[in-house]
Amino acid sequence: MLDNGKKIGAFIVPTGIGASIGGYAGDASIQARKFASKFNLIVNPNVVNAGGFSGITPDMLYVEGYSLDSFFKGEIRLIPSCNNRIGVVFDKAIPQDVLNVHINTINAVKTVYGTDIIGYEITEKYAGVDFYIDENGISTGSVSEPETLLAASGKLIEKGAQAIAVVCMFKDPEGDNTDYANGIGTDPVGGVEAIISHYLSKELRVPCAHSPAFEDYSISAGIVDARAASEYITPTFLPCILLGLAQAPLLSGNSGISVDMLDFLIMPYNCAGAVPVLEAIKRNINVCLIKENITALNVTADKLALSTDAKCFETYQDCYNFLLM
Repeated sequence: MLDNGKKIGAFIVPTGIGASIGGYAGDASIQARKFASKFNLIVNPNVVNAGGFSGITPDMLYVEGYSLDSFFKGEIRLIPSCNNRIGVVFDKAIPQDVLNVHINTINAVKTVYGTDIIGYEITEKYAGVDFYIDENGISTGSVSEPETLLAASGKLIEKGAQAIAVVCMFKDPEGDNTDYANGIGTDPVGGVEAIISHYLSKELRVPCAHSPAFEDYSISAGIVDARAASEYITPTFLPCILLGLAQAPLLSGNSGISVDMLDFLIMPYNCAGAVPVLEAIKRNINVCLIKENITALNVTADKLALSTDAKCFETYQDCYNFLLM
């Protein structure tokens, strides 16, 4: 990837902020894949994760949020990798029938894609995941026993895992946001998923991603908004994170892609206070803010007096045309 002559950029849609593009299930993939056809592209899982599908392409680097912030701060570098050895952590709270569905999913992904999944560990305690949407429309939550996830992950790394997929038990989220299926509002589980992956990435310094498990794994027969549809036609969301982690870059302190090699960063317009934006501006990296991607946040470049440091575009297409110049 470093030798293919293409520019390197980052295409990020933060998790749990109700983004109109990328706030549902892989619905930013079309835009990201367009950019990845011309550039080497760093994406966060939220951009391409789509339940039983994935928008990932060989020209994308799949990096979760905590590691992204560390990368933009210059604390780590990214080593492009493919067919990583993946270990899967399952929450002890997952009932046996739900666990069986996920084990079948692992075997299906291994059989179809040849993904190197070395095995799984079940936590010693219930993870205790809770989630909710706060008064600002932001998805968040808590985990009562994060250390049990860390311990199970450590066992897998000792067995040779280079990346960790985590599946925790969640209550049915429909009552927390009845409009989500209609393409309105925030994914209620995204925020706490980010908390889990951030925690493990910080402690382990390996690629991590999370997928929720639900007691009801039946497929919905109702028609939903197209942006959420991929989550309603699969009993498990595990495939997308396995496909992403398989080609997630390895994390290094001194080799690989550094933030100073980055040519551009693309973010929703009102997410200008995010670490990647502020760090990119410090390094004179092109920051492109997209107005058509509306979120529950209201942190704009104008409010932060950054309007002369960032470029604002009405649409992703406008930004794409600019970067091709």
